[in-house]
Order: sequence, then structure tokens, then C-alpha cells
Amino acid sequence: MRITGWLPRLFAIIAAGALMITAVVVAVAPRVWHIVNAHEEVPVVLPEFEALAQRTYVYDRNGEEIAVFELENSQPISYADMPPQVVQAFLVVEDKEFFNHDGVNVRSLIRATLSNFASDAPQQGASTITMQVVKNDFLAGLERDGRYKLLQTHYARMLEKELTKEEILERYLNTVFFGNNAYGIQAAAETYFGKTAAELTFIESTFLAGLVRSPSGFDPINEPERSRARWLQILDRLVGEEYITLEESEILEETFALPSRVKTIPTRSSERSYYTEALRDYLLNKSTILGSTYQDRYNQLFRGGLRIHTTIDKNLQLLAENAHDVLPPTAGRFENAIVSLDATNGAIRAMVGGSGFVPNEREVNMALAPRQTGSSIKFLILAAAVQAGAQAGDVIDGVRGCRFDNPGGEEPFFQINGGIQGSVTNLAQQTWSSVNCAFARLSQIVGLNRMVDTVYRAAKSPYLYAGQPESERAAINPFLSFATGANELSPLDMASGVQTVANEGVHHEPYYVEFITDPEGKRTYTHSSPGTVVFDREASLETIDILKGVIRSGTGRRYPLSNDRAAFGKTGTQQDNTNAWFVGGTRQLATAVWVGDPDAYTPMVGIPEFRAEGVSKVQGGLFPKQIWSAFMDPAHTLEPLLDWDDPQPPERADARLILPGNECAVRVVGFEPGEPIEVEIDPEAPATTLAPGEPEVPPETTPGRPIVVAVDIGTTIAPDNLDPNAPLPTVEIGLSVGPCR
Repeated sequence: MRITGWLPRLFAIIAAGALMITAVVVAVAPRVWHIVNAHEEVPVVLPEFEALAQRTYVYDRNGEEIAVFELENSQPISYADMPPQVVQAFLVVEDKEFFNHDGVNVRSLIRATLSNFASDAPQQGASTITMQVVKNDFLAGLERDGRYKLLQTHYARMLEKELTKEEILERYLNTVFFGNNAYGIQAAAETYFGKTAAELTFIESTFLAGLVRSPSGFDPINEPERSRARWLQILDRLVGEEYITLEESEILEETFALPSRVKTIPTRSSERSYYTEALRDYLLNKSTILGSTYQDRYNQLFRGGLRIHTTIDKNLQLLAENAHDVLPPTAGRFENAIVSLDATNGAIRAMVGGSGFVPNEREVNMALAPRQTGSSIKFLILAAAVQAGAQAGDVIDGVRGCRFDNPGGEEPFFQINGGIQGSVTNLAQQTWSSVNCAFARLSQIVGLNRMVDTVYRAAKSPYLYAGQPESERAAINPFLSFATGANELSPLDMASGVQTVANEGVHHEPYYVEFITDPEGKRTYTHSSPGTVVFDREASLETIDILKGVIRSGTGRRYPLSNDRAAFGKTGTQQDNTNAWFVGGTRQLATAVWVGDPDAYTPMVGIPEFRAEGVSKVQGGLFPKQIWSAFMDPAHTLEPLLDWDDPQPPERADARLILPGNECAVRVVGFEPGEPIEVEIDPEAPATTLAPGEPEVPPETTPGRPIVVAVDIGTTIAPDNLDPNAPLPTVEIGLSVGPCR
């Protein structure tokens, strides 16, 4: 009975309170409206819109999209490209009187307030679309107090006077947040439905409009129950506004599938790869293409909406990835990397850094990782020697067991006991057989400091250059073991050096980007490089001609290219078979292949998976050459059969290349009179120890003791002499040459 008596009183109190609130609103509203319209009396400058963040798109050389770079998934589109059903959906859900009010809708504000008080959850927003634009663009970070709402209302009225309704809608639909890093309707369409905004249906658009109120709270992926409840509210709204019938609403309630994962447009590539990660690092850290400071470059790459047209060729990249799989899998223990450059300009056409980029698991790009080169570095030693005057027919000692003292006589000395036996023969044959002692001697004849300089000039890139900080990369050093691969170079470095030789001596640094345009299509960068002459054309042609023999009959003779295509190359096998290489080129492509253990210098000897393929020890002429050919053959399918010009005939007679201080030469000028002297002949000495043109073994007796005089061969090239044309020490063939005593 008491409870019943209180009910009338309760209703009376509620009614009185409602009347009081109404009276206050009626009394205050004119004053608030006067404040809102104060801009008509006191000039106030409206802040400018900040430029919209936009994702950057990356394309291959043929215009196919290969990557996107973004922080916020923001893909602005013009109002003209927004389909009518999308605009209509957002108006019915967010602001159906948008085209009738002047930025602030008082009736809608009151109606939304009363509706929301009467419901368990917000049904209608209190802000117009114009007010939401103001909130997102001008008032971010301000405290949500009474002044905030007044400013929002004030700016909304001003904005309506400066922009058209269509311009305001365009800004709104390009900036509103939908959750899951999607900013704007285009990004939302991709994220939740895997399509463009133009492909959205009216119903899909209303679902997206329903997320705007609380993108995280109504997130269909992480909050499916709350998202479905919000979807039911949207359906009720559509029924109430007579866009659909109650029966249609019930069908949609049962059949409309809420998005359950973040999607991408099927034709869009967003997977990270070794190449795209290398490109990102290059643009941010190794060039100033995008700006003079790191922050400038970062903003441009991730928010600038650029269109980056790269050098990579998706077709060649696929061929390189297929060639990579020639190496038998070994449970991740051994890997291979491939880099192929356009031989004419250094453009990176293919880059395989391993078995596939996996974030946080397999990210090290072995195409850029320096490794010891084994004998593959000999192609640059040969090129430097020919540039300094050496000829294919010049003779050099390659007999195994050679020993070289360190400068000043300090220990330890450097001695080569491995590799093939070797002999004293011409430079071409020493190259084809990859004779270690011959090239260890040749590198010192050229000059080790000059060899270091040659490598830096012939393989120069943002990853390798003279004066490079040690913190960035270990320097190339003038080691006595230079010719056997003591220095570490990456597959990109080696391909860069091959490009210089293949391009007849003109070096172009490897590069990633052909040109870049801004969001409006204006070109902001175009690659241009005149190239740098490292070797004379004739020296390069002579070098190429010698190196062709490596593929024709030398250590790289296995797996020849089809149609007898002109090519040159060099094998390389590091001591204990820890690294194996094949590097070489054609007129079109310069390609380097490395095989080894990415995590250590592990001998590739007796590996079961390799032995199953008939390879007991991995050497440069086996898997590396096989991978090289497996890529190069199909890569040239549509390319013409091109060859280099033959080198000019030698201008001088062949000579004996000699290392001063290590080798000495004497000339026989006569014989002392006296009894004949018996000469001891070593029956085991091979005939190949005699240079072409030297006399056969003398008779067993001579008319007397020979009179000899030392031949002045000068000294080794000065360490500070880096002149690539400084001549090499030689003597005429026929002199007696041997170790200095």
C-alpha cells in the first residue's frame, strides 16, 4: 500500500524535473546560439586542414604492384569517386539532414539526447558530420569540457561557410576511423570486405557507418558480440527510415556475415619480401631520394602517398626464386642467394635473399650479407691486371706450394698448399683452371692496395664504397690471401663488379628505383647515372674473352647456357668448402650466386642431402653454377643472342709476369772455359714447369760453367700508387726465373 502511494509522487517528481530541464534549455538556447554565431561579429580564422596521410604504392618495372608502405591505412579518394550508395548509407546512419543544416542541427541534438536516454545503448549521435570533421581535424587533444562543445559547434558553422557540402563529405569519408588501422572509406572497404569503396553495397556501407561511433567497441573482429548488437541497431534504423522492410531486416539479421578477419584486395600485394625490405632500408637509410633528413624520408615513405616505380622484374624474380630451389633443402642449414643486375645500367632485376622472408623468423637477406669469396674474386684481379697491361698469353708461375712473406718479413708468411697442382703457363690457362698460386702472385704483381681500390671502384654501391665507416662494414683489406677470398663481399657486391666488366668497363651502381611520382602524378624523382669508367673497353673485352674460357672449358664448364649464348664467369670455393660461388654475365644480365650456411662457415662436405644429388663437396662449379644457369637460361628466353666484340690482337710479344722480391730472373751471357760440367736433371720435373718459348732441358753436359747476370726487374708497385694503368713488372720469356736467394 505504501509502495503504491509513492508511485504517483515519483512520476510527479520526474515530470517536474523534465519540465525544469526543458525550461532551462529554452532559456539558455538563445544565448548559446548567439555564442555559436559570434563569428559573424568577431572575425576568427579557421585552422587549415592538415594534408591527409596516404599509403605509398610500389610497382615493378612493368607497373605491377608489389608492395605498399603505410603507418595508417589511409587511401583518400575524391567525392566524385565515392559511389552514391556509400554516401547515402552514411547520411542515413550518421546525419540524414546533412544537406539541410548549416553545420549544427539543434533538433537532431535534442532528439539524439532523448533517444539515448531512453535506450540501453547509444542509438543516435549528437554531432553532425560537419561537427565530426571539426572534431577530427581541429580539436584533437583538447579537453572534452563545455568550451570544447562550443568550439566544435562554432567551427562547424564556419566550415559550412568555407566549403561545399560535397567537400565536407569528402573530408569526412577520407578521415573517419573505422578500427583495425583503417582511416577513410576506401581503407575500410579493403580491411573489412576486401574490395574498393566503389564495389561496396548499400548494406555493407551501412555496416561500416555503424562502426564510426566506436571503432574499437564495435570491432567485428575482436568484439563480434558487441558488433552484432550494433548491427541490429543499424537494421532497426534502416527499417525506421524505410530503407528496408522488417522482413528484409530479419533476413539480413540471419544472412549478413560480419567480417571476421582483416582482408586485402586480392590483386594487391602486401607481403614483405627480401627485396621490399631492402628497398625500404635503402630509401630510409642509404639515400636522400625522399628527403634530406630521416624524418622527412619516413613521412614521405609511410604517409606521402608516393608511387614508387622500381627496377625489379616480377618475371625474372620468379625465375630466380625457382632457380633458388635447385639447391636440395637441408632443413634450413644451407642456403643460397641470387642477385641479378641489368648489365647495361645496374638496375636490380632479381634479388633472392634466401628461402623466403618470414617476419621475426627469417629476415636476414643473404643477397646483401658479406661472405668470403673464394676464387670468384679472381675475375677482378684479372681485370685489374689486364688494365695494367697484362695479356692472355703472358706467363706466370702457378706451381702449388708457393710461399709469400709478409711485408717487412714479419711472420706468419702466407703459403698455398691447396688447390690444383698448377704450373708455369699463360694467364688464360691459369684463369680457366683457377690456379691459386698464380693469382696470389698476380694480385701482388698488380699491387694489393691497387686491388683494394679496384674492388671499391668496380663494385661501388650504397653498401660498399671507399672510406666506409667500420661501424657500417668491415673494410676491404690488402691481404696476401686476397686472391683466395679472405675479404668478404655480398652477392650484390659481386654482381656489381660483374656488371662493370660485362658493360665493357663502365660501372653503374646497383639501384632500386626508376622514378617516383607524388599523389597527383607529378614526377618527383627520376634515376639518372652516366656511369663511371673503371676499365678501358679493350681491357674489358680482353678480360671477358679470357673469362669465357671458364665456362667453355674451365671450372665452370658444367651446365652451359642454351644456344651457345655468349657468357663469361668465375667459380669460387672458399677453404674447407664453407662458401661456394658462381658469378658471371651476358650482354644483358650480371648475376651472382652464393651457397653456404647463413649462420656460420660450415664445411659443405659429406652433406647427406647433397650427396644424394651426387655432390660430395660443394664447389663453385657445381650447385652455384647450376643455380646460375637455371636462372640465366630462362631469363634470356626472349633476349637476342648478343656477343661482345673480339679483343684487338696483342700489341706486344707475350712476357713473363714476375713478382719482384719473390721471384728473380737471370740472363746467361756465356760460359766459362773448362771441363764440361754434368748437369743433374730431375726426371720427376713436369715439362709444364717450362714457360712457352723456353728451351727444352739442356744436354747432360755443358761446355763449361754458365756466366749469368741478374736482370733488373725493379720493385713491387708502391703501396700509394693506385694508378690503374701503372705497368706490371715483366721480363722476356726465355730468361731463367726462380725464387730469389
